[in-house]
Amino acid sequence: MKEKENLCDIIIFGGHGDLALRKLMPSCYHLYLDGYISKKSRIVTVSRKDLTLNEHKKLIKEKLKKYLKNDLFDEKVFKEFSKQLFFIKIDLTKTKDYEKLTELLDTDKNRDRVNYLATAPSLFGIICKSLKKCNLVTDFTRVVLEKPIGSDLKSSQIINDEVAEVFDESNIYRIDHYLGKDTVQNILALRFSNALFMPLWSARSIDHIQITVGESVGVEGRWSYYDDAGALRDMVQNHLLQLLCLIAMEPPCNLEGDSVRDEKIKVLRSLRPIEAFEINQKTVRGQYQKGVIDSKSVVGYLEEEGCNPDSSTETFTAIRIDIDNWRWSGVPFYIRTGKRMAKKYSQIVIQFKEVPHMIFPKGGGCLEPNRLIIRLQPQESIELKIMNKIPGHSEGMRLKTVGLELSTPQNKPRTPDAYEYLLLDVIRSNPTLFMRRDEIEAAWKWCDQILLNWKEQGIKPKPYAAGTYGPSSSIALIERDARSWYEE
Repeated sequence: MKEKENLCDIIIFGGHGDLALRKLMPSCYHLYLDGYISKKSRIVTVSRKDLTLNEHKKLIKEKLKKYLKNDLFDEKVFKEFSKQLFFIKIDLTKTKDYEKLTELLDTDKNRDRVNYLATAPSLFGIICKSLKKCNLVTDFTRVVLEKPIGSDLKSSQIINDEVAEVFDESNIYRIDHYLGKDTVQNILALRFSNALFMPLWSARSIDHIQITVGESVGVEGRWSYYDDAGALRDMVQNHLLQLLCLIAMEPPCNLEGDSVRDEKIKVLRSLRPIEAFEINQKTVRGQYQKGVIDSKSVVGYLEEEGCNPDSSTETFTAIRIDIDNWRWSGVPFYIRTGKRMAKKYSQIVIQFKEVPHMIFPKGGGCLEPNRLIIRLQPQESIELKIMNKIPGHSEGMRLKTVGLELSTPQNKPRTPDAYEYLLLDVIRSNPTLFMRRDEIEAAWKWCDQILLNWKEQGIKPKPYAAGTYGPSSSIALIERDARSWYEE
């Protein structure tokens, strides 16, 4: 059953950029198609491009045909959808230009508005201040901020301060698209609605946890941007630490926004700082070199177009994380992320402790620990690995690992994109899956110490061939603890 239509204007700043055309506009189309956006709502693209409204609509139509999955584009639907599309040319650095937006939006000051800032973070402050000067901020106005919010704690505080001058914290939505994935949200359901897992979810039963986000692509023409960030800033500070929080957090009192975020900030504040003396044992930096992916040769990071051959930016990092609280004391969390890895995949592996005593004969096969595997991409799924008897006659009992599929079948109806979920949550004023300012700052504080130690000790990235799982030192990082990365 479709929910009540949401009457809300959506203003997308940087609306002709890759994110807006590839993710945001298809999400708006689907929400409109499914009845979650009112037919009276306006979807306003703000850009510096010199286009007419008809040219803008033609561009949106072309991009929807390109990016919508499963041939979901429909000419009749688009004809109606396009009536909600508007375009305004604005130089975002010139406050006077925002008066054009006032002329369009001033027709109904009491209507809800979502300002989606799909721009460089350096523009967040000027956009928010210009909206306020042009009387475009009301009690019904919300703002969405894309990552990265700063490059360290200090710069993130500057950006957040500028936005906070205009918007209350309750109306600021800092987005991390990983939190919009169905399987990520299902972590909450898995943990807090199943009595089977709740008593096992602690150091008493869990040996360790692995979180991997691997990309097979390189920097894809964004060398300059990526070189200013690197894997730690680009992926760990937001995506991976947010996944860690959902796995490690205590049960919230309910699913309201601050209840969940209150528990996540406790985890971030419990992360054990990685000191200078242990930086080499607990962290690994890597940088991809030329190699082979999908049977094709690819160049190294320092051979990409527009590169600086002297760059020491990491394209891979692996870290052992310890959480100093009662639930997780003694349970290491191993995280890793990198570009040009063997394949594109994201997964969380919860490995349980081994049985205390082996009663089965040694010839019956290797007894492996139980694992709960949460796959986020390329296919979302949840699987529980358990030991099972091999059918048939044999001397003694022979065992093998089998997987119990816990997620829905692959032929299920279309799964909404992460941005679709999150955009609808902004429209509904539901901040649960968005990051609060104190979360951002706690994550930066922890990451800043690693960055400082890397810099002060002159730790350079170790090379790894494209098409592999990172430098060999990342294997040593986990095997030093008599464990190994889980690969299928």
